[in-house]
Amino acid sequence: MTDTPDLDALRSEVRAFLAAEAPTGWRDASRTQDDFVRTQRGWFAKLVQAGYAVPHWPATFPGGGRSLAEQKVIYEELAGADCPRLLLSFVSTYHAFATLHECASVEQQQRYLPRILEGETWCQGFSEPGAGSDLAAIKTRAERKGEVYVVNGQKVWSTMAQFADKCLLLVRTSADGPKQAGITYLLMDMKTPGVSVRPIHQIQGDEEFAEIFLDNVEIPVSERVGEEGKGWAVAQATLASERGLTLMELSYRMRGALSRVAALIRENGRQDDRGCLRDFGELVTQVDAVCAVADQFLDNRINGIERIGDASIVKNSYSRALRAYARLGLRLGGMAEQYIAPITFGDLNTGNWMADFMNSYAWTIAGGSEEVQRNIIAERMLDMPREPKAWVA
Repeated sequence: MTDTPDLDALRSEVRAFLAAEAPTGWRDASRTQDDFVRTQRGWFAKLVQAGYAVPHWPATFPGGGRSLAEQKVIYEELAGADCPRLLLSFVSTYHAFATLHECASVEQQQRYLPRILEGETWCQGFSEPGAGSDLAAIKTRAERKGEVYVVNGQKVWSTMAQFADKCLLLVRTSADGPKQAGITYLLMDMKTPGVSVRPIHQIQGDEEFAEIFLDNVEIPVSERVGEEGKGWAVAQATLASERGLTLMELSYRMRGALSRVAALIRENGRQDDRGCLRDFGELVTQVDAVCAVADQFLDNRINGIERIGDASIVKNSYSRALRAYARLGLRLGGMAEQYIAPITFGDLNTGNWMADFMNSYAWTIAGGSEEVQRNIIAERMLDMPREPKAWVA
């Protein structure tokens, strides 16, 4: 993309803002979970005020209505300045927004979208212990009783659920017909009686995810998105946001983080190591290709020519590049990197190479496993036959 004068002005404006307002010390190993939450909320509020938090939202919202070129400039500058990712509001500004904007009633949009910009946070109640990649296998049950649904079940791998105010919740309201046909989409207040949350302590010391337990939780019928039993189609809007707009931001952040690999090469005196430079060159090319694929996906979506499976290509391209990035950094760091230093809560591309390496494999599952994405590409884009049921163990 060649900058136009208008984009040059925007780039200068964003850089000036970041020079004055970007948080410092947010990677400090001594910071606590409370410090993380405080930094996230404060940084989000500053970005909202400046008009850079939700450039992909409609123009009726502060900073919204940006063109794709303008969004790219903002994401590039945020990545280049190594600002904190908006982890606490990630689900809110992408998943919740896409769901509400594309599928919710006008009343639901008017009620919830402004609250997100005021700091209300959302989590996602999709996956279950027995329904991860096969999301349609969910068993969390919702029974309608008058004007409420009574919900019982369990959700898992819910990002930042321990801090969330609201939840995007998939439930089963019918066991008849295809399993996708019995799914309903609800909006749940996390303070509702019967909701309990338990953070999951991960191998690298993080607690990015949590389990949600639902015990006779009453959710008003007015909090349903779409029709009863039609939640599967609504869920596709949620998932597409993760494999589209969010991956554009993540791709640019990974491109910015290539400087950490370059610094590692210099620190270890390997500037003349041809093998090392070859591997780094291949990584740079791979990351640039991911950014190009993400750009093309968004361009197709804007022009109404998006195909089923395009988002899966973006998702798999990013997860492969992320693994390559972390793997090269870990190898170049040698023995000094073969331990987990105090980590940055829930972040990627940190330069803490062992933690980055383990986190990179989580992305082969998050948002739909690589295997499921390959099946979508094969069946929906390449018209290859579905696997016979007899082949499935």
